[in-house]
Amino acid sequence: MKKTMYEKIWDSHLVVDEAGQAPLIYVDRHLMHEVTSPQAFEGLKLSGRKVRNPHSILATMDHCVPTKNRDLPIADPIAKKQIETMADNCRENGLNLYDMKNPNNGVIHVVVPEHGFVHPGMVVVCGDSHTATHGAFGALAFGIGTSEVEHVMATQTLPQKKSKTMQVVVNGSLSKYASAKDIALAITGKIGTAGGTGYVIEYTGSAIRELSMEGRMTLCNMAIEAGARAGLVAPDEKTYEYLKGREFAPAGDYWDQALAYWKSLTSDEGAEFDTTVVLEGADIAPQVSWGTSPEQVVGVDGVVPSPDSFADEGKRKACEGALAYMGLTANTKITDIPVDLVFIGSCTNGRIEDLESPQKWPKALKSLQV
Repeated sequence: MKKTMYEKIWDSHLVVDEAGQAPLIYVDRHLMHEVTSPQAFEGLKLSGRKVRNPHSILATMDHCVPTKNRDLPIADPIAKKQIETMADNCRENGLNLYDMKNPNNGVIHVVVPEHGFVHPGMVVVCGDSHTATHGAFGALAFGIGTSEVEHVMATQTLPQKKSKTMQVVVNGSLSKYASAKDIALAITGKIGTAGGTGYVIEYTGSAIRELSMEGRMTLCNMAIEAGARAGLVAPDEKTYEYLKGREFAPAGDYWDQALAYWKSLTSDEGAEFDTTVVLEGADIAPQVSWGTSPEQVVGVDGVVPSPDSFADEGKRKACEGALAYMGLTANTKITDIPVDLVFIGSCTNGRIEDLESPQKWPKALKSLQV
């Protein structure tokens, strides 16, 4: 039987699938931060359980850490408590923690790839919705809730309903002004924020293959903005080159064995997806959000839409509300809207490549008084 990449990963991790119960899958990697872990550790203590596989967990402090004066005591009492609690829990359970003094400390979805902790074909979870980032490596990665964090720590498994499969094909090449984030927004604009609900998306096509690993991470990171459970990009030479030699990557003979397995993960020729969406890379202009939802986007060469342009009543009303909130007028050219403030986030586009991108930022930033 011909299988998609998602089906191959699912089948190889399925522990049990009994009628009337949610399937149980094995979890390879568990990523952890200080916000969604304290209650899970407390649950383990109350039930007298221990962490089953400490080596499967990589923890970092990233949600409540101060961005300056980090040598001073944390002023916020809740943040301070969360940081201290995580340090205690990791020490008591022998977990690998990148605390505030560790040079490896940083955003969980940035430091994990940088150290090669996630590999193709793995199932990866974290108490953070943007865990889908790691789908860039051909791993099935998704966010989980606190009770699920406890379940994974105790059993190394997770009850999980099998998803449907969606193939998003992006043909051709992007212009030099467009990026992975523009692909993600263009997709969400086309299928809507609920378009991926119940699906795992596999991104294919030449435009996807041309993306760097950082670009693929951005793309998969935003799969959840379209409602998908996870996003996937098949591993290739870029993936292998990125991973080779990193701290947690296989080495020696293990590298060759891993490589052979990773190459087998690609969706079989002729494998059937439940849904297929096709875009042309050349048609994807840099995307701008004019509204209050990730699906309310338009190319920078376009105009703010009019509520009357939407046939669906719900979307028409959403447009009216968004325009009122944003203070925009329908049919205004996007290029006529002044930019007052630029915020650079740390999750979707917080990697060095994003900040150094030479051809995309200078002209835009030159005119700004920041």
